[in-house]
Order: sequence, then structure tokens, then C-alpha cells
Amino acid sequence: MKHLLPLLLIAVPAFAEEPVIEDVAITKTGEDTYRFSVTIRHPDTGWDHYADGWRVLDMNGNELGMRVLFHPHENEQPFTRSLDGVVIPAGTTEVQVQARDLPKGWNEGTTIVPLPGS
Repeated sequence: MKHLLPLLLIAVPAFAEEPVIEDVAITKTGEDTYRFSVTIRHPDTGWDHYADGWRVLDMNGNELGMRVLFHPHENEQPFTRSLDGVVIPAGTTEVQVQARDLPKGWNEGTTIVPLPGS
């Protein structure tokens, strides 16, 4: 058992890393609709541990749109995925983007981004 402890301590940091949102590009596509392209970096290790989604929230934490990521991106880091048709209420000037990974779930923190023209 004494010899396993160092191995367990080495394995913990990989699972402790949350997905990092490196960039958010927002394009207005209609009067109140937007396209979000989000770049994420995460040490995906396979089907048991990978960044599996991100979502757009208003500043009160209400979900406005979500992009599910259906597979690991072990060999594509960072990676960018987009979501079209996100409806943003009139008068909104900024939103939050939050990433998620399997098995931990949603990051505690969010990335706050201004909407174009705000």
C-alpha cells in the first residue's frame, strides 16, 4: 500500500484539471440570435475523462444554449466547436460561458464575455 500512494498522487492532477475556455467568438446572426464558437483546452484521456460540453448562461445563471460534445478530443487540443441559434434577450450586454467535463460536471467558474455591439 505504501508504494501505491505516490502513484495515486501522480494520477490526481490529471483528473483535477477543469476544461479551460481559451476563446469565445460571438457573431450576431439575427435580431436576437447569435452564433457562439468556443475554444476549449482540456487534458482528455479517453471516454472516461473528457470535456463533454459547454453552455451559454445569462448573468443570472439561466441557460440560453448548450453544446454537447459527444467524444474525447485527445489529439485535438485546443479545439473549437460552435453553436448556432442562441437567443439572447434584448438589452443583454454580456453572457457567461461555462465548460463541463466527464466525470466532474460543470466548472465552478464561468467566462464572462460581452456581446458584439455592447
